[in-house]
Amino acid sequence: MARNFKTLDDMGEIAGKRVLVREDLNVPMADGAVTDDTRLRAAMQTVAELADRGAKVIVLAHFGRPKGVRNPEMSLALVTKPFEQVLGRPVRFIDDQQAGDVIHKMADGEIGILENTRFDPGEEKNAPEAVERLAALGDLYVNDAFSAAHRAHASTEGLAHRLPAFAGRQMEAELDALDKALGNPEHPVAAVVGGAKVSSKLDVLRHLVEKVDHLIIGGGMANTFLAARGVDVGKSLCEHDLTGIAEEIMDAADKAHCIVHLPYDVVVAKEFKPNPATRTVNVHEVAADEMILDVGPAATEALADVLKNCRTLVWNGPLGAFETPPFDTATVALAKTAAALTREGSLVSVAGGGDTVAALNQAGVADDFTFVSTAGGAFLEWMEGKELPGVSALAR
Repeated sequence: MARNFKTLDDMGEIAGKRVLVREDLNVPMADGAVTDDTRLRAAMQTVAELADRGAKVIVLAHFGRPKGVRNPEMSLALVTKPFEQVLGRPVRFIDDQQAGDVIHKMADGEIGILENTRFDPGEEKNAPEAVERLAALGDLYVNDAFSAAHRAHASTEGLAHRLPAFAGRQMEAELDALDKALGNPEHPVAAVVGGAKVSSKLDVLRHLVEKVDHLIIGGGMANTFLAARGVDVGKSLCEHDLTGIAEEIMDAADKAHCIVHLPYDVVVAKEFKPNPATRTVNVHEVAADEMILDVGPAATEALADVLKNCRTLVWNGPLGAFETPPFDTATVALAKTAAALTREGSLVSVAGGGDTVAALNQAGVADDFTFVSTAGGAFLEWMEGKELPGVSALAR
């Protein structure tokens, strides 16, 4: 694959150099403790490698949404200790007021975290003076935060134009995986798109029908497509005002020779709660007081057969209301099929988005997928075919 960005392998000798590294350390916290350290672990590889090569490593990140105002509850001082524990080596917190002096005195191989970039009102505006303030602190710039790459901020995009810019290891892995999934994939390609609403994924669906051979639609959004095909979906979540757009998307898929897969048997219940009384019925047999909450077993098996004939899979969103048992059944079953095909080497599987990651973890197969992206908004915008400012700024 011809890469249009530089990586850590292209940096040359960096001992003694000040390297600004944009990471995503925006971790969830409760009572002063990090409740999920996935993002801290994702940042480890790049930070440790740069430190081992003798660089002065200055980590840039945001934390929460302070909107350009200092807020002690959103200080990255809170994340410094947890990151130090994950990294297994000392990390110092750098107050941005004295940053220049502190960084000047850092030893080669030392690691510091600069105060929340979003305390600067110019960060989210990508203001030239904010970019200059950061650029003055470093010699080289590394972007390792794909999850923030859809934002054109000073620390995610502006810096790449001011300092020699490189992709970190996490960013490199993400861009390589995404290229395999939709950039230059091996066909046939299947996409699973689930979630509650068609309205939130219109651009994704429009883009995918041009790119994939099989489009598998699940979640509440499948009900809107079923309604567009004349199915009475009862009390199911459904955007009836969007059935015309659903028809347009199906027509575009026909023209592009993309097969759209909608469930033909479904699991229904009269109330949405854990383990209610359910029925499995043909989509044409949904009663007026019932709601569709999962894809049925026959359709799930047919979808598994689709994946067996594909070489690439991109997945965003669950097939049913997976947080509420037993409506995780179809998602878990199809995820296990995809994981098995990936393990045996016949499928490249790339998944992303918060709900999707949670569903794959619930199925116990996240580690078996080729790549699981923790990025939410950036992953969706990539699936929409949009240019991500933080990524294009890295292009040579």
